Amino acid sequence: MTTVSLPLFPLNSVLFPGLVLPLNIFEERYRAMMRELLKTDEEEPRRFAVVAIRDGHEVAPTAPGMPDQTNRLERGPSAGFGTDPVKAFHEVGCIADAATIREREDGSFEVLATGTTRVKILSVDASGPFLTAELEELEEDSGDGAGALAAGVLRAFRNYQKRLAGARERSLATGADLPDEPSVVSYLVAAAVVLDVPAKQRLLQAPDTAARLREELKLLRAETAVIRHLPSLPATELTRHPTNPN
Repeated sequence: MTTVSLPLFPLNSVLFPGLVLPLNIFEERYRAMMRELLKTDEEEPRRFAVVAIRDGHEVAPTAPGMPDQTNRLERGPSAGFGTDPVKAFHEVGCIADAATIREREDGSFEVLATGTTRVKILSVDASGPFLTAELEELEEDSGDGAGALAAGVLRAFRNYQKRLAGARERSLATGADLPDEPSVVSYLVAAAVVLDVPAKQRLLQAPDTAARLREELKLLRAETAVIRHLPSLPATELTRHPTNPN
């Protein structure tokens, strides 16, 4: 078992390996995290862990810049996550490697990171200026029949894209433009399909690539059927996501 201790960044979304994560950092606890990461040599990875929030607030209540300033201000690295932060988070997250950390004049940060490795949260430490976590790195096993499942998922994903966008077949990406490595397919589709956080979290936590692909195949068929029967719902409404303030 490989374990590592890293800064922990909770979000109201799920990060998958290989996917890009842009962040706008304005809360002090996350500013402190970025300042610490900037101390890492540029030749070394600047890593932190991203975990989806199960029960809590991505932004601390009444944090600077938030509209409601009437409630008591919560402070500290665990603000918004209760007295035992580990219970507020899903068990499995993803390590992010920050390729760009740019500090603005007002002290906020613009960050661009990429998901790398799935991790299981073993414990959370709230004693410092930001949360840190002891993490177990999770291996990605292929499982049985991952190759054939990946091909089926790609076909279903094309049909889903076509229904969602109302596009003609020729406007979709060709097979050469899409990956064919099963684990890459599984994460790409998991990130691209419009699902709620619990559904995406289940995909992240799948025991192996084949299990994730099987679940995606079911979800894609179900979502495509729903879209087919909702022709009056604009695709832009289905694909619109709220902006992460962090």
